[in-house]
Amino acid sequence: MKPLSATEAVARIEAGTLTSQALVRACLERIAAREPAVRAWAYLDPDLALAQAKAADAAKGGILRGVPVGVKDIIDTHDMPTGHNSPIFKGKVPFGDAACVALCRTAHAVILGKTVTTEFANRHPGPTTNPHNSAHTPGGSSSGSAAAVADGHVPLAFGTQTGGSVIRPAAYCGVIGYKPTFGDFSRVGIKMQCHSVDTLGLMARTLDDIALLRAAVLKLPPVRIDRGIARPRIGFCRTPIWGEASPDTKALLEKTVSKLADKGASVVDVAFAAPFSDILDDHGAITDYESTRNYADERLRNPDKVSRELMDGAMKRGLEVSFERYVAAQRKSTAFRAHIDSLFDRVDVLLCPSAPGEAPAGVEFTGDPRFNSIWTLAGTPCVTLPAGTGAKGLPLGLQLVGLRHEDNRLLSTAAWVAAHLD
Repeated sequence: MKPLSATEAVARIEAGTLTSQALVRACLERIAAREPAVRAWAYLDPDLALAQAKAADAAKGGILRGVPVGVKDIIDTHDMPTGHNSPIFKGKVPFGDAACVALCRTAHAVILGKTVTTEFANRHPGPTTNPHNSAHTPGGSSSGSAAAVADGHVPLAFGTQTGGSVIRPAAYCGVIGYKPTFGDFSRVGIKMQCHSVDTLGLMARTLDDIALLRAAVLKLPPVRIDRGIARPRIGFCRTPIWGEASPDTKALLEKTVSKLADKGASVVDVAFAAPFSDILDDHGAITDYESTRNYADERLRNPDKVSRELMDGAMKRGLEVSFERYVAAQRKSTAFRAHIDSLFDRVDVLLCPSAPGEAPAGVEFTGDPRFNSIWTLAGTPCVTLPAGTGAKGLPLGLQLVGLRHEDNRLLSTAAWVAAHLD
């Protein structure tokens, strides 16, 4: 069976021309064929998945009826272990579901399994490879979710983002990634790394599927993407770290803004005010400070079971961040969010890199998140769209950023951009 979008699958299941059991079996067959190379799954129980599919077939309605969903393995599931890619939690089953999982179940989705994460959604990688070339990383920390969606294992998956852990792996794997406005999605039942910025995100192969899963997580009716936008206002935002983008990425973005202008978009250059040129230093101070304290139990009670990469990296840096520095960074981030909001007085979306370039070779380094960390700190909604390939033949993405709490407009503008890329 050709991989269906979630939207197509729900329509066919409701029409009686497809069953959830057939869809889940097709996904499991794809996983069986590809998992030895991709290694996207931390936990998979085919019998449990098929039992859920049988129940979905017998159910009435539900906006995700019968659709399989992959769940990043830092998100709790009452009937599957949540391992955090750590020996500390290996095989441990939580007492309940995370809010996002519970809401998917009420929408009659099938929770297919748990996808590989880096250790505690930080930097130490899992075994997942890029489905386009197994010699390259899929990105992180939502490695398994991005790879599983890209490789046709599942139409929908959850990720989380503290720096760039949704947008970057989605871009590396050539799928659509979406980070909502900070605070819109519940984080109950998701292991907290940094409470000031951690954000639940979504991955899919179509924007309509992103809108569908978003509706389930918000317990709202699906909002139709408006494809009738006539002349979007796009701000080309190179960001203060434009020099760190690869030549491929720079060329892609410059070509894209020219093409979109030719197609009728209003395009202007947008830059940060000078006081925010070093805002990434403040993101680092906040996340290092908070993660060191939020992982106090793991760090203090089980130090031998935490990777040296985490202990000698973020944990060590966090202990060196003073409370005064942390407070100063929080105050600056508040001003930064207000500044970013003001940029949307004259544009609908900002266009910027999704990542520095193609996925790096090897799986030890999951890539640089800095082009995403800026917007995670800003709390803005973001979406990455697949936009061709680079010199090595691996996917490149475009990141679109919207005004806080204007996620519907962002997704609609993203649909206009996607329609005019070719």
